[in-house]
Amino acid sequence: MNMWNLTIRIIILSQTTTGILGNFSLLLHYLILYCTENTLKPTDLILMHLMAANALIILSAGVPQTMAVWGFKYFLNDFRCELLLYFQGFARNVSIGTTCLLSVFQAMTINSRKSCWKDHKVKATKYIHCSVSLLWVSYMLIRLIFLMYIFIRMNSQNMTRSQDFGYCSTVGWDEIIDSLYTALVICPEVFFALLITWSSTSMIVFLNRHKQSVQHIRSSHSSSISSPESRATQNILVLMSTFLAFYTLSTILRGCIAFLYNHNWWLVLISHLTSLCFPCFAPFVLIRHRSVLSIVNFVWLRNLLS
Repeated sequence: MNMWNLTIRIIILSQTTTGILGNFSLLLHYLILYCTENTLKPTDLILMHLMAANALIILSAGVPQTMAVWGFKYFLNDFRCELLLYFQGFARNVSIGTTCLLSVFQAMTINSRKSCWKDHKVKATKYIHCSVSLLWVSYMLIRLIFLMYIFIRMNSQNMTRSQDFGYCSTVGWDEIIDSLYTALVICPEVFFALLITWSSTSMIVFLNRHKQSVQHIRSSHSSSISSPESRATQNILVLMSTFLAFYTLSTILRGCIAFLYNHNWWLVLISHLTSLCFPCFAPFVLIRHRSVLSIVNFVWLRNLLS
């Protein structure tokens, strides 16, 4: 075993372990909070489902890949391989959808001082649980279409094109399923990414305007310290840039793997590492990002008392 392979193994093992600890710890926190208070705030409810989706991604993708790089290769048959990829697919879609829902809801909350946004926030709060449940059910059904189609193609004819994931290999897709995947998965993911960009940008613009409007009430001593709006803006930028960077890179690599007939195993490995970055590190980013709303509310209360 050379040093490079050992480094890759340690990185993947550390990434998977970190993701399991972070997501399950935060998920357990929300479950305890729900059991003690019998209710959750809309943001906490979204975060609980996001942690559940990320945990499922890590269990279905991170754990098998970790076993593969440590020597346990091709331990899944065709049926188990396709079933595992099914869980990976719809958990990834739910993670992207709930991230978008979180970003849009926080934008409504921060802009709720405006009458139009306040009405939208009240309506959105009522339908948070329904929206999250719809994400789970819809993507489970969409991914089931691909799963059934793959099984039909496997039983009807021999497939020469295949994809190697290290822990298993599966048949490749044809033009029909590629078109369905673009329409049912890629297009909604791009739409969610645009919504995340728009909502995060609107929050940053609003916080910057609010900072300028209250600048005159701050003393010269406090102006030298990072303002609450600046810290909130930094948190939003961290969350937005983390998601979009890893999502874009992961999508490009997954596209290369899906459409290239001959691809290197290292390409699959790098794609695996990038696709797991956001699910593994999202709990730690979100713990910091949760302070955004409390910071803004504190500033409004302080200005009101002043």
